[in-house]
Amino acid sequence: MDTFYRIMMFVVLLLVQVLILNHIHLFQIATPLLYVYFVLTFRMDTPKWVVLTSSFGLGLLIDIFSNTAGMAAGSMTLIAMVQPYLLQFLAPRDAGDNIQASAASLGFGKFAFLCTVLVFVYCFLFFALEAFSFFDWQLWGLRALGSALLTLLMILAIESVRSK
Repeated sequence: MDTFYRIMMFVVLLLVQVLILNHIHLFQIATPLLYVYFVLTFRMDTPKWVVLTSSFGLGLLIDIFSNTAGMAAGSMTLIAMVQPYLLQFLAPRDAGDNIQASAASLGFGKFAFLCTVLVFVYCFLFFALEAFSFFDWQLWGLRALGSALLTLLMILAIESVRSK
């Protein structure tokens, strides 16, 4: 059942990002990157190779449909490497290995911290790879910060509805 849920989440996030969210550019700066939510919600007992390959695969498909030349795949792979360790650090000590990263299992504060760290790492790396220089660092910083805040807001809104 969990595998079916993960596959459906993969497909839905891919379609929503490619068909809808890629066309939203708030103030010509911020673009919501909701597919990062896929990496955030893996269970702690999920094998690391599954987390890495599925995150890389989603990033690669986003790159193919968005024409971003490996930026999403590389950034998704990085946060997929960090997520299990950060989740292990934030999970309650008495929780089992099958705990999922969610507001219901971690508490809203810890889940918000997990999201904030991973989304900001993702956005800053993604837009650094896009700019590939720090010539116009103000625009790079604004795009990364704006997209991270918009993405974080969307993820926390979805999670607050999902956890009820």
